[in-house]
Amino acid sequence: MDLKLQNKTALVTGSNRGTGEIIAHTLAREGATIVFHSNDKAAAAGIESTYSVWGDIATDSGCEQVLAQTQAAVGDIDILVNNYGTATAGKWLLSESDDWLDMYQKNVLSAVRLIKGFSPAMRDNGWGRIVQLGTIGSHQPNNIMPHYYASKGALATMGVSLAKELAHTGITVNTISPGYIRTAELEAGFRKRAEKKGWGDDW
Repeated sequence: MDLKLQNKTALVTGSNRGTGEIIAHTLAREGATIVFHSNDKAAAAGIESTYSVWGDIATDSGCEQVLAQTQAAVGDIDILVNNYGTATAGKWLLSESDDWLDMYQKNVLSAVRLIKGFSPAMRDNGWGRIVQLGTIGSHQPNNIMPHYYASKGALATMGVSLAKELAHTGITVNTISPGYIRTAELEAGFRKRAEKKGWGDDW
């Protein structure tokens, strides 16, 4: 498939490992120039790529740092993939207000900050793609991790609002809500669970 991404530049957040790394390499195979990102400086330094940036995008200062590093490295970007996010264990009666606030900082406001930073140039250039990584769990949530599912639901709703805001500018906004993706972390988790339950080691 030719997605016609030659001469396009993409920033993929949280792309030093896992799903973000898979997305980044897939876009690279389609011809895009990729800016990899990690929240951690050491992890960013270990990425084998021409362009990598780092900054804790759960904070205002971290997002400003990523914006400045990206613009210094490649100038404007055409594609923003808001892949970065996290989930922590928790139950309704055991999760605190700080747990909910933490999820929203990492899974919602990180994306909001970067969108506000990068979308004006996309609008000026008349072309842009903003992709949010959600989860099927925001549509079919479990009773565990309510703060995580709620934050991903907010991300999806925010994306719909943003798409209306940017209508007729040449920028599209979409949220992808996958189920399980076979990353190294996911496989390790399932293997540990299988060992605990005596299921054997076949994948």
